[in-house]
Amino acid sequence: MSIGGSLEGVRIIEIGTSVAVPYGCQILADFGAEVIKVERLNGGDDARTWAPLSDGVSITFLSLNRNKRSVVLNYKDERGAQVLEDLIGSADVLVQNLRPGALASAGFSRDRLRQLNPRLVYVEMTGYGRTGPRRDQPAYDAMLQAYSGVVAMTGADDGPPARVPLSMMDMGTGMWIALGVFDALRRREQTGEGAHVEVSLLQTALAWVGTPLMSVAAGGPVPQRLGSGFRGNVPNGAFPASDGHVFLSVGNNESFHRLLEAIEAPHLKDASGFEDNLTRVQNRALVNERLGEATARFTMAELLERLERAKVPHSAVNTLDNVITDPQVRALGQLEDIPHPRLGPTTVVNTPITFDGEYLEHRRTPPELGADTAEVLAALGLASGEVDDLLAAGVIETGATEAPDEAGTDINQRTEMVGGKAS
Repeated sequence: MSIGGSLEGVRIIEIGTSVAVPYGCQILADFGAEVIKVERLNGGDDARTWAPLSDGVSITFLSLNRNKRSVVLNYKDERGAQVLEDLIGSADVLVQNLRPGALASAGFSRDRLRQLNPRLVYVEMTGYGRTGPRRDQPAYDAMLQAYSGVVAMTGADDGPPARVPLSMMDMGTGMWIALGVFDALRRREQTGEGAHVEVSLLQTALAWVGTPLMSVAAGGPVPQRLGSGFRGNVPNGAFPASDGHVFLSVGNNESFHRLLEAIEAPHLKDASGFEDNLTRVQNRALVNERLGEATARFTMAELLERLERAKVPHSAVNTLDNVITDPQVRALGQLEDIPHPRLGPTTVVNTPITFDGEYLEHRRTPPELGADTAEVLAALGLASGEVDDLLAAGVIETGATEAPDEAGTDINQRTEMVGGKAS
């Protein structure tokens, strides 16, 4: 089973590429919105070519663009601009993450958008925000991790700084886009007017580092690299077993003393530097070294069994192949196989929310480039001859469209869940 979202009937125009805007609009599409992804000629969204590829299809693109339709359009051409105007006039929301000022330079300034559609919710995403000396500069996730202090805090304490190997700024900004659209639509219900919503990678980054940033602003020390550690308590981080690593998070003395019993190191209870949490924080290197010597005497299986029995907060340090088959992950059903026209059953990660125990429904696989151009333009009122003329002039591109039950363009029935039951 699956459940429809509350945004059914809401039309969103996405002029987005890469991660942040596509992810935010995928969330909105999962909630039922009709998302029309407007892509450029000669390749479309950059993410369509990003590794890893499966049978020529980018898994990155698949992970960010389900439940959408693809229209390929050159809106810098006068005829293409008219098509985009018609699309915007028919829409509830426009979301874009082009280079700062690019959409306005193409004739679609904020004022022009308001003229075209006073009820439009216009979401503009930038790298560094709407004002300041960097406002016109492009930016990427890794750059903002570095700029905001995340890279300086990440990595081994005796090694170089490191990027978090996930698009955390991009995907976090996508989440703020979705939240902002929900609020702007709610405001429109109350006022009848659209809104201009602005988000940026830098603002998301500052939100992620909010607690340490506030600490520094209050006169505290600048955070240094701690590897897998945490500044608030020790031990907290990855500790070696003889055949892997186990993550420990011990927040009080009672748990710490149970840990010492579990790893057969009760003598450390009275050792200098181990007395209480604040003392252990001050002696982090010593505590971690001595505990690591004790945990390394056990295999992963032995250590996990001992920690479980002692009720010490812990986790195996899993690789993703283990995550996929983990019983708890499978029980949640968030990883699910859906049909794809070229790849067959393909595992997706559902939007992480359920309603009455059900995930939001999958209506469409991520679209082939331009697969919906002709259909969307026809719905705007363009005759088939006009569409053909635009195609011949190179203003639009169309993709091959197969029958829904063969191509998987519309998903009416899900296949067996990776996590267990079929729905």
